[in-house]
Amino acid sequence: MGRHGWNTRGSGEAGAAAVHEDSAGRARLAVLALLGSILVPLVAAGLRSVLWALVGIAGLALAAVGVWWTLAHTGVVRALGVALSVTAPVAALALYATFGMLGPALLSLGLWLLAVTAARTALTPGHTASEQAVVEAPRAPWVLMNPRSGGGKVGRFDLVEKARAAGCRVALLDADQDVAELTRQAATEGADLLAVAGGDGTQALVAEVAALHDLPFVVIPAGTRNHFALDLGLDRDDPAAALEALTHGVELRIDLGYAADRVFVNNASFGTYASVVTDPAYRDAKARTTLRTLPGLLTGEDAPRLRTRADRTYVDGLQALLVSNNPYGRAVDAAHPGRRERLDSGLLGVVCVRVGNTAQAARMVRGPRPGGLIRLSAGEVVVEADTDALPVGIDGEHVVLPSPVVCRSAPGALRVRVPRRRPGTPQAGGTAADWPRVARLALGRLFPGREQHVTAV
Repeated sequence: MGRHGWNTRGSGEAGAAAVHEDSAGRARLAVLALLGSILVPLVAAGLRSVLWALVGIAGLALAAVGVWWTLAHTGVVRALGVALSVTAPVAALALYATFGMLGPALLSLGLWLLAVTAARTALTPGHTASEQAVVEAPRAPWVLMNPRSGGGKVGRFDLVEKARAAGCRVALLDADQDVAELTRQAATEGADLLAVAGGDGTQALVAEVAALHDLPFVVIPAGTRNHFALDLGLDRDDPAAALEALTHGVELRIDLGYAADRVFVNNASFGTYASVVTDPAYRDAKARTTLRTLPGLLTGEDAPRLRTRADRTYVDGLQALLVSNNPYGRAVDAAHPGRRERLDSGLLGVVCVRVGNTAQAARMVRGPRPGGLIRLSAGEVVVEADTDALPVGIDGEHVVLPSPVVCRSAPGALRVRVPRRRPGTPQAGGTAADWPRVARLALGRLFPGREQHVTAV
C-alpha cells in the first residue's frame, strides 16, 4: 500500500491533528478492550480461566473435525460428522452455562473482537481508490443487460426504461450471444462509456473491453451476489441507483486480475471448488452436488493436488486455491468479513487450503500459521498440477486453462465510474493488528512530550 503520514506540525496542522487524534483514540480503545478481554475471565474464574479457554478450544477443534468428516466422507462417517460439528460447540456452551462462565466468556470474546477491529482501523485510516470528479456526462453511453441475471432483476427494477431515460443505448443479452463481441462492437461504433447489468462473470468480460479501449465502465448490480458491486460500495438493493454515476459520479482507477488471458474482477478459484462447478448438476442443485462430489475431491484418487508460486513463496499439496483481484479481508474480520478493503493495491490476494486428514482439520482452529490455511499477497501467482489442464472458476464461470496458469495483476487498468454517494464504501481494517505499534500510538497521546506522528501502511 501507499504510505501516508500525518504530523501535528507545519501547514495543515488542524487536519493532521484531527486524523492523529482519531487514530490514537482507536488505539487506546483497542488496548483497553484487549486488557478487558483478559481481565474478565480472570476476575470470574481466576487461574481456572485457562482451563475454560482450553474447553472452548477443544469444542472448536472437535467441531472442525466434524465438518471435515461431513465434507470428506459419506455414509455413517458423514452422519457422525454432522452430529459432532453440532454437539461439540453446544456441549462447550452448556459447560460454560452450568458453571456460570457463559456470560464472562461471551463478554471476553466481544471485547477481543472490538480490540482487533479498533487496532486495525487505528493503524490503517480509511482508504479509497484515487477519485477524480466526473465533469462531463457521456455523450453515447452503452449498457448491456442480462434479463435472466439475478432472477430477473432487470425487469423487476425497470432498468431498461431507466437506462434509456438516462440517455443510454441498451442491448439485451440473448443466451447464445458473445458478450465480448457485442461490447467490442459497441466500442467500435462510438460508445464513450460501457455499462453492464448482470453477474460478475458478465461484468468481467465487459470490463476487459473497457480497459482495452480506455473507456469508463459502470457496474449496475443486477446479478445474484454482486461481489464486485459490494466492494465498489454500490447499493445492491437498488440497482438503478448506479445510473447516477453517469451524471453525479466519481471515477476510480482500479486493478484487473488475469488468469492466463482471462480477466477477472473478483477471483479465480482452482482445485476443489473449480472441480465442483464443472458438474452439470451444480447450477440447479448447488448444495446437493457439492456434498456428493466433495468426498472424492478431498480424499479420493481424483483429489486435486495443486502447487503454487506466489512471487518467491512456494506452496504445494493444496486442495484448493483462490487468487483474488486484491486481497480479501479475513472471514472472521468483524470490520468487513470477506470483503476487499481496496481495489488498487496492484497485488493479488492468495488463499491456499491444505487439509488432508482429521488432525490437520483440528489444527486449523489454531489459525492459519499451522499450514491448513495460508494467506499471501503477490504480484504474480503461478498455479500448476500434474495434469495438462486445470479447471478454473473465473468470477463464478467455469473454464479450462492449460497448466501452468499464470495469474497477474494489471494495476489501474480499469476506469470505473460510481455514484458520488455510495452506502457501502469499504473502510480500513483488513490488515493484521500490530500490537506494539498500537500500544506506542495509544501511549504517545498520554505523554505530550512525544512527537505525534502516525504512518499507515
